[in-house]
Amino acid sequence: MQEAAFANNAEWLKGAGNASDVVMSSRVRLARNIAGFPFTPQASRVDRAQILEACKSRILNMQTQSPTRFMWIDLHKVQREDRDLLVERQLMSRQHARGKLSDGQGGLDEPRGVAVLIPDERVSIMVNEEDHIRLQTMKSGLALGSCLSEANTYDDLIENGLDYAYHPRFGYLTACPTNVGTGLRLSVMLHLPGLKMSGELEKVRRAARDMGLAVRGFYGEGSESPGEFFQISNQTTLGKSDEMLLREMEQDIIPKIVGYERAARQNMLANRREILEDQAWRALGTLRYARSMKTEEAMELLSMTRFGVLSGLIPDIAIDQIHTLLLATQPMHLQRTLGQALTQQQRRTARADLIRKKLAPPENESPVVRDA
Repeated sequence: MQEAAFANNAEWLKGAGNASDVVMSSRVRLARNIAGFPFTPQASRVDRAQILEACKSRILNMQTQSPTRFMWIDLHKVQREDRDLLVERQLMSRQHARGKLSDGQGGLDEPRGVAVLIPDERVSIMVNEEDHIRLQTMKSGLALGSCLSEANTYDDLIENGLDYAYHPRFGYLTACPTNVGTGLRLSVMLHLPGLKMSGELEKVRRAARDMGLAVRGFYGEGSESPGEFFQISNQTTLGKSDEMLLREMEQDIIPKIVGYERAARQNMLANRREILEDQAWRALGTLRYARSMKTEEAMELLSMTRFGVLSGLIPDIAIDQIHTLLLATQPMHLQRTLGQALTQQQRRTARADLIRKKLAPPENESPVVRDA
């Protein structure tokens, strides 16, 4: 892979945009299939190879109609480290990295690929995942409308050269019945430390499920949520238009959750400020001086530090420093930074070393001492 293309932070980690104190990023995903071929789980290996070549040709050729450039990766031809790097950067699913089909069949040699818009990675297109095409756009902050607009632009460019499987009554046909219709999945990654610390997070999770929303971890389906980072998305699309789904998520559901989180933060700052200040500075202190650190521990500590920075408890640290470390401390990014394979303990040591360098205190900073 062209490692230089991944030298800088992805657009979705900029920490900018509407409600970016709570909404880390927005993502829109469209599921599409090519007419005349079985869905990926039922397609033969020959079918999947033909689907891959047709999509690859169309995606790369559509660049003549757009001033953007895609990097194409044949996933069955690259190393596991390359695939894991793409997963860590949220450019494709873990399932796609493993080459596993929904029926459990398949493997690393399954013909499949991904196209990534460079340099900011705000668009990626998976080919031969659960559907023939999974097109996603990602941006920082609450920007679902902007993501949807850009997704539709690239969707139209692809459809200009490929015939999609479409039914006049049911809409776009997909491998999973919950995606039939628009094939649209809207999701946001939220940072919810206030709701977690106030004990109100489980109520929000139950309410989201009651509204037909999926609540997942940092890396989507089947992943955990270290650091109170959660992905919330719609689960069904049949019978609802793009506009209806967008309005529900961007104007109603997500703003309410943002409001709950902000209220929880403000309430705790008003009533437990010294305790929160202690927790935030303890987190930063551990990040600055630890010599060994697990991935999950780093994310928890970075989460608390992010809360401290945004709440004004910790000065002189930029949010983009925290966001850079959320990605740079992931296992494969560490190995790429050092240019060598690492054992688990070597990764923990390297992770702590990297964090200490990035978050080193100013030379003139002295500890704050309070009167007993």
